Amino acid sequence: MARMSIMNSTANNVVRHTRNFFQKTMSSICFNVPRAIFSKVLVFSVMGLAVRVCLAQESATNSAPPSKPTPYLTAEEELKTFQLPEGYSMELVVGDPIIKEPVVSVFDGNGRMYVSEMRTYMQNIDGVGEHVPTSRVSLHWSSKGDGVFDKHSVFIDNLVLPRMILPLGTNGVLVNATDSDDVWLYRDTNNDGVADTKELFYAGGNRGENLEHQSSGLIWAKDNWIYQTLNNYRLRAVIGTNGLTSIKETTPANGGQWGASQDDYGKIWFVNASGEQGPTDYQEPFIYGRIKAQNEPSQEFMQVWPLVGLGDVQGGLHRVRPADKTLNYTTSAAGIEIYRGDRLPPELYGNMFFDEPVGRLIRRSIVTVNDGITHLTNAYGHSEFMRSTDPNFRPVNITTAPDGTMFITDMYRGIIQEATWVSKGSYLRPRVQENELENNFGRGRIWRLTYKGMKPGPQPHMLDQTPAELVPYLAHPNGWWRDTAQKLIVLSGDKSVVPALLDMVNSNPNPLARIDALWTLEGLNSVQPDLIRSTLKDQDAHVRAAAIRVSESLYKQGDHSLVSDVTSLTNDPDPNVVIQVMMTANLLEWTNAAALIQATIAAHSGTGISQIGAQLHKAGSTFTQFAGNDRRILDRGEAIYKGLCFACHGQNGEGAPVPGSKSGETIAPPFARAKIAGDLSDNIISVILKGMKGPVAGKTYDAQMIAMENNDDAWIADVASYVRNSF
Repeated sequence: MARMSIMNSTANNVVRHTRNFFQKTMSSICFNVPRAIFSKVLVFSVMGLAVRVCLAQESATNSAPPSKPTPYLTAEEELKTFQLPEGYSMELVVGDPIIKEPVVSVFDGNGRMYVSEMRTYMQNIDGVGEHVPTSRVSLHWSSKGDGVFDKHSVFIDNLVLPRMILPLGTNGVLVNATDSDDVWLYRDTNNDGVADTKELFYAGGNRGENLEHQSSGLIWAKDNWIYQTLNNYRLRAVIGTNGLTSIKETTPANGGQWGASQDDYGKIWFVNASGEQGPTDYQEPFIYGRIKAQNEPSQEFMQVWPLVGLGDVQGGLHRVRPADKTLNYTTSAAGIEIYRGDRLPPELYGNMFFDEPVGRLIRRSIVTVNDGITHLTNAYGHSEFMRSTDPNFRPVNITTAPDGTMFITDMYRGIIQEATWVSKGSYLRPRVQENELENNFGRGRIWRLTYKGMKPGPQPHMLDQTPAELVPYLAHPNGWWRDTAQKLIVLSGDKSVVPALLDMVNSNPNPLARIDALWTLEGLNSVQPDLIRSTLKDQDAHVRAAAIRVSESLYKQGDHSLVSDVTSLTNDPDPNVVIQVMMTANLLEWTNAAALIQATIAAHSGTGISQIGAQLHKAGSTFTQFAGNDRRILDRGEAIYKGLCFACHGQNGEGAPVPGSKSGETIAPPFARAKIAGDLSDNIISVILKGMKGPVAGKTYDAQMIAMENNDDAWIADVASYVRNSF
């Protein structure tokens, strides 16, 4: 099919025309004509498929049966419903009515806990009033330093569903709210637990996707960049004469959705819910490309084993086990965490945990790396690390705490899906009404996971310490302490600690301390080529790989003297180091990158080097035949598609496979090889603007296309241009 594009102002004009057409004509038809009649007579041709614009009325077979209430339990009662392995227990840290609808909990350098409370989220079955600015970020701390959070304040009030929090110590707290990519820096200048100043840290502008399809995370990573899910960029804090500002760098889009974590080596971990993918893009740091491996993850790994069998699953009947109506496959993965603490059994260290709020469970995943390929295994076979019999248990975030334990954010509510998926005519709505789940809201708990015989660690006081006093924490056994110390030292800009950091890189027996000290030096812009050369010879492979990554910063600053030193490590005995060389060469676009990757693959027989190297060799922009603004439009559209649309339609437009299906079913209609017929305004843009439900060409798909009309014309034109030119 000949490639077609809508470019520049033409693209926006087409979208604007279609948007106006719907506003003036279609809305009145949809609301004034009986839906049961209208659905039979009005269709649009979309990629050769018949798509209904308005929905038929709910059928009698989808009406709600007589209801039975799902009881709300007190925290003490809920505690009795948890099923955990022998020796583990849960303790309530803070709960309702002090907090309501918690979705994120994070800690500052003194161990104070900030909680994002989405107080307007689904307070009724239709989600009315969700965007009223009455949500908040609350602050909680222990006045005695004994782990009992007995003091509370409202740090920021009157927000629209806050989604991200990143404490920066004395520099303030970064916060992002729903329907915006703006990141604001809040400060409490008089130390009363309430923010009293607000500055714009990053101007991202408004966004309009469904709130479940917006970014989250906001994590200060090992490489001193700040990452979030979905968006195809990263931010870096810059201390200047005007205070704390940010710079932005474009990255590949990531497939994450709710929450982000990092491991000891700085790889960011994500989970995806909308495409039922669970953990995603975890082979290598996603900045090098969205690298996959064969059978990643296994079908067996993706099966889940809940205790609650209400059948309240957006995916419908094929997502539940017929015998007991329990969820059979991960569908709403959220709140990922690589546990790196020191007050739970050591076998948990480095394991990947994620929440499955639809299944009311938490998965513990054992992470192994063999020949450069990362594998995930359910630690409990046909069971789970944590399960509850309480239908209101909705774990949405997990955090390694300063005390070395794990904190679990439990939204504790009946409905977990946003209104779009519980709308009239949906499969899910009668299931909700049948169990009266819509009546349980406005609560929430945060729990501490502990283990018998292991006492939680002490409360930190890093905000009261000097950078020199923070340096030893880079060797702390709890990864939270190492990460926080690095962040605070970098934000201090104090280069008097450089000699101590150099000594740690060169002589500390702990390889994790050497890695963290090296990255702290990078954050202080105090890395010299000779340090990298010596570190490339470190006895630990992870340290050598970290040195390669740190060398990228020098290369970007114009120092290319390390290229030959890094290239020599294509002969390293550890495949992970060899893979890092290829990824760095590809990322920095060395002039010989393609030849180097080809030669490296040919020289090694390892699976990881072969699989990952082949994907790097094929990497690069899809649209080399376009230039200027045309290229920018398509690149932006690609970022949108690969950050959002791919979850249902697949990376290649073939439609994402229905997990577990043996008949080739896809979650959503395929784009690839489909005929895009007629004028653009009466097909693809119509669907992007108004969404789609119901059967397509007589076939019903699991996913429903939600309305994207809240996005601006350029956003819609970008993604439409990408789809038309790619599939």
